Amino acid sequence: MNRRTRGWALLCGAPFALCLLVFQIAPLAWVMVHSVQTDDGWGLDNFVRIATSKFHRQAIGHSLEIAFWSSLIGILIALLGSYSLTRVDSRLRDVVSAFANMTSNFSGVPLAFAFIILLGFNGALTLLLKQAGLIGDFNLYSKSGLILVYSYFQIPLGVLLLYPAFDALREDWRESAALLGASPWHYWRHIGLPVLAPALMGTFVILLANALGAYATVYALTTGNFNMVPIRIAALVAGDITLDPNLASALAMILVGLMTLVAAVHHGLLKRSYHAR
Repeated sequence: MNRRTRGWALLCGAPFALCLLVFQIAPLAWVMVHSVQTDDGWGLDNFVRIATSKFHRQAIGHSLEIAFWSSLIGILIALLGSYSLTRVDSRLRDVVSAFANMTSNFSGVPLAFAFIILLGFNGALTLLLKQAGLIGDFNLYSKSGLILVYSYFQIPLGVLLLYPAFDALREDWRESAALLGASPWHYWRHIGLPVLAPALMGTFVILLANALGAYATVYALTTGNFNMVPIRIAALVAGDITLDPNLASALAMILVGLMTLVAAVHHGLLKRSYHAR
């Protein structure tokens, strides 16, 4: 690449670099600085308060539990759905892909309102299922209810992310395995799933991040009464009772640390899978 071409490349990349600096790096730096800032100066007092507070530990536990189970449910159903899309007619595949694209963006207040209408205490589906004796005291506003709601927008996102990965599986691999006497279980165990492993791990990390950072849905559904990290951050920044932006920044940095840890584990597993090949 000559000097003129390199100059044009840098010029074209300048707007992207500016957006990255203004909307990603600068806010993260601001949060990092304020997370170690206290009324008495600088230190780790905010993190100590979080670690010694049962209330904040409960918020972190709820966020991790809901994010993990909704991501696990989402990726399992998305795996089956993505595989099914590869076996159906192209017209039906296009319709389902368009529907998944639409529902993956259906979140926030509209999603919470839709679930309240259907599965709230007096929801239409709740009353029908209770009359049929199929459910007992189901509570949409509990932990299990939130996992159900989160799974709704996790599944279509997982389908959109996993479906292209199935292009890496060649049909002649399946035929060769069958000719050599391998059952479908052995094919998926030794060929299919190892090939899909990087995409599966990457999708799980994205779903986990998507669930950990979700705020509007849980706030609209529970009006901020369920203890989760995004709810606590919002209450500390714009609440009516206690305002402590520095403590909110520390909670945000804990979320960043959790996602960094998950991404590092994902990267290590990817390296192992590539070396295994």
